Amino acid sequence: MNPAPPTAGQPQQPPSRWLLAATAAVVLALAWLSTTPVGTQLTAWLTPSSAAGDQIIARAFQAQRSGVQVASDGVVARVLPDDTLGSRHQRFILRLDSGQKLLVAHNIDRAPRLRDLNPGDRVAFFGEYAWNAQGGVIHWTHHDPNGRHIAGWLAHQDQRVQ
Repeated sequence: MNPAPPTAGQPQQPPSRWLLAATAAVVLALAWLSTTPVGTQLTAWLTPSSAAGDQIIARAFQAQRSGVQVASDGVVARVLPDDTLGSRHQRFILRLDSGQKLLVAHNIDRAPRLRDLNPGDRVAFFGEYAWNAQGGVIHWTHHDPNGRHIAGWLAHQDQRVQ
């Protein structure tokens, strides 16, 4: 038999200790995940749709803002030669569905390169947007060995590099 609900004037019982402990455990687990490689991968999977990412990039471009973490995808417009000065970067121009073009500079000293990349291929990304007058640059598409920056990634066909 279920107890009757409290009536007006009767005090309600506080939440059980088990409920409080479970809530605290979930909060602590989420806080811990946000600081681990597993957590950054989880964050990457929970990123907004490409349309939302395109809007974020468009606003950052209009405001001439850099340092914006964003996810989206687009079609390779042009594959460029690798940048070999300093850290090596695989470079290509990506055209977003919005029409905006971005330079993707993927550090191949920190993560594998995308194989068999060709104009017309669709590439998804999670990285940091940096403003420039040509449309912007996406970088930090790799892990940070020092653990200070959220891990980015690129996805192309059956590949996901980080």
